[in-house]
Amino acid sequence: MFLPRDIYGIVRPRTVEEVRETVRAFARTEGGPRLQALSTGRNWGLGSREPARDSVVTMELQGLDAIRDLDVEGGWAIVEPGVTQLRLAELLDGTDRMLNVTASSGHTSVLGNIVDRGVGLRRQRTLDLAGLEVILPDGELLRVGWWPHGEHPSAVNPQGLGPSPLALFTQSDLGIVTAGVVRLLPRPEAQCVLRLGFDSGRLAEAIDELRRWTAQGLVSGVLKVYDTVSTQSYGGLADEYLAHLCVSGTERSVAAVSRVLGEEAEVSGLFTRVLRSDEHPAADDDMVAQAVERLYAGDPSRNETMLRSAVGQDADQVDTEGGGWIFFLPLIPFTGRAVARAQELLAQVHAETGVRAGSTINALDADVVDLVVSFRFPRTESDAQRAHRALDRTYELFAEAGFHPYRLDSDHHQWVDRLSGDPAARALVRRLKQTLDPRLVIAPGRYA
Repeated sequence: MFLPRDIYGIVRPRTVEEVRETVRAFARTEGGPRLQALSTGRNWGLGSREPARDSVVTMELQGLDAIRDLDVEGGWAIVEPGVTQLRLAELLDGTDRMLNVTASSGHTSVLGNIVDRGVGLRRQRTLDLAGLEVILPDGELLRVGWWPHGEHPSAVNPQGLGPSPLALFTQSDLGIVTAGVVRLLPRPEAQCVLRLGFDSGRLAEAIDELRRWTAQGLVSGVLKVYDTVSTQSYGGLADEYLAHLCVSGTERSVAAVSRVLGEEAEVSGLFTRVLRSDEHPAADDDMVAQAVERLYAGDPSRNETMLRSAVGQDADQVDTEGGGWIFFLPLIPFTGRAVARAQELLAQVHAETGVRAGSTINALDADVVDLVVSFRFPRTESDAQRAHRALDRTYELFAEAGFHPYRLDSDHHQWVDRLSGDPAARALVRRLKQTLDPRLVIAPGRYA
């Protein structure tokens, strides 16, 4: 239910050479329609496959679905845009490596999410990126970052020597990505997930305590906290916040740290319940706990249950038949005061528009939280208009508070200039675009 764009046609290349041929053909025609590339198109909540601008031809890259190479010992895989996280995760099952998976459907693109700077259960996905294969607007193919060469590849070094062009092609309209080197994480020998409930009246205090544990190295991966609305959206209890903390390592270290965290939680007096996955396995009907526990272990197989709970459909039907679902994705400080302020702003949006948002806290480290704000609504024109008014108001209120989004939806590309800081930096990006793509072969995207 985002603003529909004028799309003149769809091309579906099956090889990298077909991508190059298509780009060259568009480059020969000045003033013609522009190309908008996408991986699997399942960028739900941010406009899915909808372009940010009109007058485009969509290039769908799901046909490029090869896992070109996999080195478990070295910890990397070379994948094309059509490779899904479920497929790669299943291939790694039983090995001592795992993929840093996201909480989205297993049928979403590994590379598409990384290039859009998504967040996994272990860390930000940009940290998983070692190299990219890119088609420039004139059809030239190049590889940036680190790529394996010869029988004895070097240690992975994404930055290389000198200025690194790797980041130029994330959230970018400077080229079309046709493959990437994805780093694979060591699989922990043991894991325990703690589930801690707390009342909304103790939000700021509980967040500060969770931050202290994270800062002191007691938490593995991304700490997650579902608010009362988001917990209910996924089938959980609606009267409490619920935190998920992963502890991973060796058998003895996991046992020791899990015990310490239980003691810290009891001493704090902030938490209404503390459950450990090794002592209290998730109930069959607790889809959130079951999915999150597996996600920390690199397994996205339970994500589809959460997707159906949120939008009522499987991955293939979300766009055509699923319920309304839109996201706002700001980064905020990992402090109780900032998180409480964010909840106050969402309450203000609800009071002004009648639309109540859910939110999930994803602590990326001891300083930064990725706050996933979601709006669910019946798929009618009037309900969609109300939800998008709520989204617009959320952008405004959060920007005023200094809580800026790190990803944008297809309707809010104009916010790049408002939130990017130094205008000279924006001008530099536009000069790069003019140099590499003077004929505008590649359509400006969400971040242009």
